[in-house]
Amino acid sequence: MTHPDSTSTSPDEADTQASPDDTERTPLDITLPPRGIVAELDRYVIGQGDAKRAVAIALRNRARRQMLDDDMRDEVTPKNILMIGPTGVGKTEIARRLARLAKAPLIKVEASKYTEVGYVGRDVESMIRDLVEASIGMVKAEHVADVETRARENVEGRLVEALIPTPEAYQPSRAAFVDAGDAGDQPSDAPPASERFARTRERFRRKLRDGELEATAIEIDVEDRPPPFMEVMTPGGVEEMDINIREMLGGMIPKRSKKRTVTVAEARPVLLAEESERLLDMDRVTAEAIRRAEQAGVVFLDEIDKIAGREARQGPDVSREGVQRDILPIVEGCSVTTKYGPVRTDHVLFIAAGAFHVSKPADLIPELQGRFPIRVELDSLTEEDFRRILTEPRNALSTQYSALLATEGVTVSFTDDAIEEIAALARQVNDHSQNIGARRLHTIMERLFDELSFEAADMDGVSVTIDRAYVRSQLADIVQDEDLSRYIL
Repeated sequence: MTHPDSTSTSPDEADTQASPDDTERTPLDITLPPRGIVAELDRYVIGQGDAKRAVAIALRNRARRQMLDDDMRDEVTPKNILMIGPTGVGKTEIARRLARLAKAPLIKVEASKYTEVGYVGRDVESMIRDLVEASIGMVKAEHVADVETRARENVEGRLVEALIPTPEAYQPSRAAFVDAGDAGDQPSDAPPASERFARTRERFRRKLRDGELEATAIEIDVEDRPPPFMEVMTPGGVEEMDINIREMLGGMIPKRSKKRTVTVAEARPVLLAEESERLLDMDRVTAEAIRRAEQAGVVFLDEIDKIAGREARQGPDVSREGVQRDILPIVEGCSVTTKYGPVRTDHVLFIAAGAFHVSKPADLIPELQGRFPIRVELDSLTEEDFRRILTEPRNALSTQYSALLATEGVTVSFTDDAIEEIAALARQVNDHSQNIGARRLHTIMERLFDELSFEAADMDGVSVTIDRAYVRSQLADIVQDEDLSRYIL
């Protein structure tokens, strides 16, 4: 089952930042055994023990592969996983949490989108280009964190320069370089103007650090970025043409800057982004990102059941089989051209998922079936699962709604029988209409809190207890009317 994002610190945020000189970062920093990986996934996903076990083993094997010698490492390929189960039971969340745990770039794509335009739809290689972009963003963020201290020092220097320009850049009267109230004739033993100027600057630097000048207006030079090229072309054309034109013209067109008048507070993030960019070695970032995408990347291929179908020779099934055959070489291992260079997919982990209500895994072409040797079936959620989902995670839905209304001064508490009633209603509606798994809880909770959320602004200091009677009063009529619940819940 999928839980909302947790607000707690993720494992990758809690780790110590690597040194700027650490050029060989380990793509997979996993020290947890499979049992520990499952325990970590248990914090976010209720149940689905078989699926957690399968992905934990796959993740641990990837870490083990890193410790092999070069010859053996190249021979060990990832064991791709096929998850089979209805919507809303936790397939996507398991893959997403797994990638965070491994500090690995992850992208989620829907297989059905490749059938939407023409015969093969969008270029399937775009999934690898998207994976590389995700890897670039991840590695770049890590390197930016490494240079943050130096960048902030540079920003402080630029802010001081904007507040008190140097004599070489700006030639004011002599009075501008002396302390306030000291603009008249100076005695013979007065310090030189350069020393008084330095003292003035240091005083302003202290005021900056103390936050006394945040509202002061200054003029700064910022980079003037040109608009992107060729954005109205087809998806495949955008990627190829945009790459080439940018690279060809990037060195020919000099960078331009423009002046902006902003407050010190507004200038800080702008200047920090510029200084961080200047301190980055993008060649090093790119090389590390490509290596991480190749060795640790995860592609979550959702709705793979929508492209299953091999027998028909006309209609949509032709397009589906065509998409399968286009995806096959990427899953098998090939080289994909990106604007950062060629990327091999031999060691990218593919996790495919689908409900397979109409089709079945055997409807995939045999070659593609063979590339997903690990198959796990996820169970539909029970009433007990719904109860646990509402209460156990640190970011449980009941906790979220209580926190939201607490901002209006309303104290909300749930009784045990209220949780049981909500879980029972979720199971009941799923049984009698479309089964959307744990997502049903979101629709029920939103309807349950509809009136309270509307009136909360005028209820400061009020305490509200959500019990079984309250739940029934808000939802019973809708649940009993199946036609109405089909549209509302």
